[in-house]
Amino acid sequence: MSTAFAMKYRILKNGPVALMIMGSIALVYCVTTIIRQHSYQGRAMHAFVNSTDAAATRSLPRREYAIGANNRKPDEGSVVGRIVIPRLRTDLVVVEGTEPRDLRVAPGHIPGTPLPGQRGNIAIAGHRDTFFRPLRKIRQHDVIDLVTAAGLDEYRVVSTEVVTPDDVQVLRPTGHDSLTIVTCYPFSWIGPAPYRFILHADRFAHRLSSIRRDEESDAFAGKAPQSRSDSNAIHRKQ
Repeated sequence: MSTAFAMKYRILKNGPVALMIMGSIALVYCVTTIIRQHSYQGRAMHAFVNSTDAAATRSLPRREYAIGANNRKPDEGSVVGRIVIPRLRTDLVVVEGTEPRDLRVAPGHIPGTPLPGQRGNIAIAGHRDTFFRPLRKIRQHDVIDLVTAAGLDEYRVVSTEVVTPDDVQVLRPTGHDSLTIVTCYPFSWIGPAPYRFILHADRFAHRLSSIRRDEESDAFAGKAPQSRSDSNAIHRKQ
């Protein structure tokens, strides 16, 4: 038996075993990632709700409390808000930054754009295969709630578009209060996606209250919730 033939024989014989091992490793990685994401979101959501409750009891105006004294830039990875898309049953905390470690656990606010709770074109990015996968079903006129300690800003989807990763014009000021969401496209692509899916929404209301997770059963059912007293980011989405 020649050396070349023997090598091919070993590859054919051991190939299925190697594939099973690789598949098992990939499965363990995916399960671990999902558990980590859900764990972080649960803990962060609880802390965020408590912080917004605390803001309501302070004499400091709630919008100022949310942004921070003197508009201090939030630390990378810290929670800066909560994004809720009732029709898509999506409710997530948003962190500051779009580094890989940030986007592994939450959608990230894109630095260089206004913070949630501020005026202007707020930009948020997230992975298409985890947190923002529901966006494949987004529709024009869908409502998106952005919650901070300043209250609840309501946005309505006006359009979507697909752009190349180097198209950063979508992050520029729009001249009015708006929300831009960035994720990779196509949603079903395996590996680094070649395009970016951009969602544009305009703010139409602001309320000095925030919705809670236990009130969102009404929101997810289509009812109104009951109220209570950087350019590198586009390249980085996967």
